Amino acid sequence: MAAENRAVEKDARHGDIVSIERHASRNKGRTQSSGAASTTAKGLASGRTKTGISGIPKLIKDPQEAVDAISGSEETIGDARLSDVDQWGRSEKTRQLARSMFAPIYDNWFRVEWEGLEKIPTEGGALLVSNHAGAIPPDALVIMHGIEKELRRPVYGLADHLFRTVPFLGTAWSRAGGVAAHPDNAYRILRQDKQLALVFPEGSKGTSKTFAHRYRLQRFGRGGFVEIAMRSGVPVVPIAVVGAEEAMPTAFNMPGVARLLGLPYAPLTFNWMLMGPFLGTVGYFPAKFRLRVLDPVHFNVAPDQERYSKSRIMEEAESIRVRIQETLYDMLAHRHNPWTG
Repeated sequence: MAAENRAVEKDARHGDIVSIERHASRNKGRTQSSGAASTTAKGLASGRTKTGISGIPKLIKDPQEAVDAISGSEETIGDARLSDVDQWGRSEKTRQLARSMFAPIYDNWFRVEWEGLEKIPTEGGALLVSNHAGAIPPDALVIMHGIEKELRRPVYGLADHLFRTVPFLGTAWSRAGGVAAHPDNAYRILRQDKQLALVFPEGSKGTSKTFAHRYRLQRFGRGGFVEIAMRSGVPVVPIAVVGAEEAMPTAFNMPGVARLLGLPYAPLTFNWMLMGPFLGTVGYFPAKFRLRVLDPVHFNVAPDQERYSKSRIMEEAESIRVRIQETLYDMLAHRHNPWTG
């Protein structure tokens, strides 16, 4: 009996569930503490008693207690309800809710039209890169909604960590597919998970532009997105977006207010002027959205290298920026007006 208990303890310490269940079955007839086992089983189901993440038992020093916990909770573990929240915090139920709420805006308010959507890969990782505009930019919502609707692929939006620090908004953005923009996060999504990630290299420089500087792309940082794509072994897919600049245009910025609030910028928008502070924050102008997907950029370098040429990275980043800028000029030249396209 002592040798058997030592074997159970060794299996419990090493997480060998199969061995524990085998010993549990042999000892089931000899177990007398059914009340304790029931309590432990309820604790496993609720995640409050002697459990770690997802109801996995923690290290239990008493071997008989391990036997009782497993034998008493076998049915409960089999019936455990699994969450739909993935490792990034994305919830498919939340995405479904977001899509159903955004669909009328996407279809009837922005009247979104895509060109070249077939250039986005239907499998494997790819880094989507786009211009960024609007005081409260709607372009991420439009791109993520459109790709998930048409291609049935999830899109993870890489955003400034500031989003995660805002109460409620941070959790909502995470559940809707938002991820903190960090190279390690992007690498894991692209290389390991083989998913689509969306990034806006202009960052807040793009969204803080005033209406007078609309559709003039800002510098694409130091080309970090190119290096991530190289290291992950995935293509960059550029996307040109027309319409976001007019949906919530900025009249001018208030740098003093931004410093006081600790924000990257504090815009006064035309929406605020016409609709007031509340409606002006949540209400977009009915600008016609057009999106054009450009040919994917493949870098033809080995992934997972320790270093990549900085000059090559900067050249590729600037080349992509120029391609998107020229595409925007072409789309604007063929647009009749911002409201009908």
